[in-house]
Amino acid sequence: MAAPPHRVTVLALDGVYAFELGIPARVFGSADGRYEVVTCSADGGPVRTNADFSITVEHGPEALASADTVVIAPYDLALTDPGLPGPVADALARIRPGTRIVSICTGAFALAAAGLLDGRPATTHWALAPRFRELFPHVRLDPDVLFIDDGDLLTSAGAASGVDVCLHVVRRDHGSEVANRVARLCVVPPWRDGGQAQYIEQPVPEPSSAGTAATRQWALENLHLPLTLSDLAGHARMSLRTFARRFHDEVGTSPGRWLIQQRVARARQLLESSDLPVDRIAGEVGFATAASLRQHLHAAIGVPPLAYRRTFQAAAAR
Repeated sequence: MAAPPHRVTVLALDGVYAFELGIPARVFGSADGRYEVVTCSADGGPVRTNADFSITVEHGPEALASADTVVIAPYDLALTDPGLPGPVADALARIRPGTRIVSICTGAFALAAAGLLDGRPATTHWALAPRFRELFPHVRLDPDVLFIDDGDLLTSAGAASGVDVCLHVVRRDHGSEVANRVARLCVVPPWRDGGQAQYIEQPVPEPSSAGTAATRQWALENLHLPLTLSDLAGHARMSLRTFARRFHDEVGTSPGRWLIQQRVARARQLLESSDLPVDRIAGEVGFATAASLRQHLHAAIGVPPLAYRRTFQAAAAR
């Protein structure tokens, strides 16, 4: 008998951002029935958005008690009471211990106000970092990343990073192939590392200047090669210094770190979808040795290759 779908309950608070409110249903709802997504409010009533309309949701706070994952949608801080309003505190108290909780953007403010982030790493929109630090000094805030996965608590930055963190959850639950299929259906990038910078000073190069997109695509097609910064700069026909600067401007991280991220992502796909030995996979993705692959995979997700493979083989067998 097939397992019931994983239940995701999205909590819409007063002043909710309508665009981000729809992200969980769009992403999780594209995963071939693996998730059931419901939306609730803190008191069961209509919810005012940050735009010129309100919304009516089908569920009240009781939906939180049956959730496997709770998503706190972001809301306009200027449109709600400071701190934690009583109905919101009561609603959050309904969440069962051990339930996975995800916040998007300002949703982290509600979690922090409830004390759920004390002593834990978290992120929120970079522009709100000073206010967050002032209100919640006991939270280990990192405003420079797209999202943070701290096990049962995940926090993300603004708008698009809500898509990133939901795709990350799908990948964590069901592997890269399912997450990539969901990304294709949603027409979004299949993977952005949580540690990627939130704020990129020059995300789009000037029309008259050459970018690094073509070189990044070439690198992805040649991950099996021992690519160096010189190789990448040479392909882009730039000096090392110019290429490194322009790459960081466009991607938000260094070429070396980006390459490792792509090699690890490809290794994960091969571990999930093939029976290739670990040393063969290491060669396929450009790591010099199996030991190097183990080191980087463990640094990225905390488990060695064979344990990672067993997790998804077991999931596929269920």
